[in-house]
Amino acid sequence: MSSETAEGRLARVAARFTAWAERFIPDAFVFALLATVVVVVAALVKTGDVKVVVQAWGGGFWELLPFTLQMALVIITGSVVASTRPVYRLIARLAAVPQQPRAAVAFVAFFAMASSWFNWGFSLIFSAMLAKEVARRVPHADYRALCASAFLGLGSIWAQGLSGSAALQMATPDALPPSIRAIVAGPGSIVEGGLIPLTDTIFLWQSLVSVAVELLLVTTLMYFAAPTGARAKSAEALGVSLGTSPLEAPAPESRGTPGEWWEHRVYLPVFFVALASGSLWLTFTEAAAPLHALNLNTLNLIFLTVGVAFHGTPARLMRAVKEATPGVWGVILQFPLYASLAALIVKAQLNEAIAGFFVSLSTKETYPAVVAIYSAALGVFVPSGGSKWVIEAPYVMQAAHDLKVHLGWCVAAYDLGEALANLIQPFWMLPVLSLFGLKARDVMGYTALVFLVLAPVVLVLVTVLGLTLPYPS
Repeated sequence: MSSETAEGRLARVAARFTAWAERFIPDAFVFALLATVVVVVAALVKTGDVKVVVQAWGGGFWELLPFTLQMALVIITGSVVASTRPVYRLIARLAAVPQQPRAAVAFVAFFAMASSWFNWGFSLIFSAMLAKEVARRVPHADYRALCASAFLGLGSIWAQGLSGSAALQMATPDALPPSIRAIVAGPGSIVEGGLIPLTDTIFLWQSLVSVAVELLLVTTLMYFAAPTGARAKSAEALGVSLGTSPLEAPAPESRGTPGEWWEHRVYLPVFFVALASGSLWLTFTEAAAPLHALNLNTLNLIFLTVGVAFHGTPARLMRAVKEATPGVWGVILQFPLYASLAALIVKAQLNEAIAGFFVSLSTKETYPAVVAIYSAALGVFVPSGGSKWVIEAPYVMQAAHDLKVHLGWCVAAYDLGEALANLIQPFWMLPVLSLFGLKARDVMGYTALVFLVLAPVVLVLVTVLGLTLPYPS
């Protein structure tokens, strides 16, 4: 079969998936409401107590408020940094690399995945800005495919990288309660202190191989799946305005009044940058390891500090924040619903029931694949970015001891499965979708195709590579 034939077939499959998604996939908020119905019904079946279910749902509704604000600030501060002239010049240089529509889609996919290994928050925002600039420069590239490509880092390798929550929790002494550390330590404290270093999770050669395979596979898939010619839809065809490049934006206007004098001077921003830089320096130097200090709070402060420094004046900074703020409405509306789902699943012990079912089907050889499947399945309803590992670590790690499976590889398999869920769950798409001016249905045809191709490959990888690792870690 010629490459052109394969190319045409994949493009047609992608087009069919996209058409199906546009027809049948609801808006992300409706998806959250439908998930609520499914989980509530399952909880009622499990507990048989309406009052308990309703109280658990209502009690969890506001539990993600700090995380909601953190995610809103990831969007805002990331956009603020990307719209500064120095940073956007770099984005513009990168966007000038691809010249053809399919190459443009593959380039954005590769950048999104490679950058997500270093930090998922950086990847999420900067890949989105890169995709928009590529769309300006390669107008015949399919805008939906470009936008979907910008998201693929969170749908593949982010959790296998430096910001992977579960791996960082396992390596950080104070990140998990002593009771969980005791379970991880196993019989006779075979794992000292219940700590699993990063060398036994994300820096295993098996983990690095899985990252390389996903990079190559997904980049190639998006190249051949991207529609061209009449099948491609540009941003203009979709009714999306790309606006002007930040490099072309004029300076904020000033009326010259005394009250506005401070808004157009650098003195106060210089003080803020010095203060914030000192705080960040102390945070990283006093941490047990620099990577342990990298979290959403420090990431947001880094972004904000760089944004203040590069914008220079309060007027430029305030304009950038104002332009970025409309992009957070979906996060504010939907995250409370997912907080309720997470609370209900835990309090109704649905997660333990699901895990117990999967473990009952496992052997030493198949357990990593079962962990990946379980993580992906639960991730559809509780898209927590790894924070739910605190709840799941006890029984996942206990089963790993019982079955004599490498503990670090179980963490890696869990992370690989969790990332897969993001390809068919619009929770993490919300920030980039708002920046793109699209809905979940516009990109999920492509992400669903990646899921169908990548999922079986991940299951093979975690199974085959897991056979090369000894117990316990």
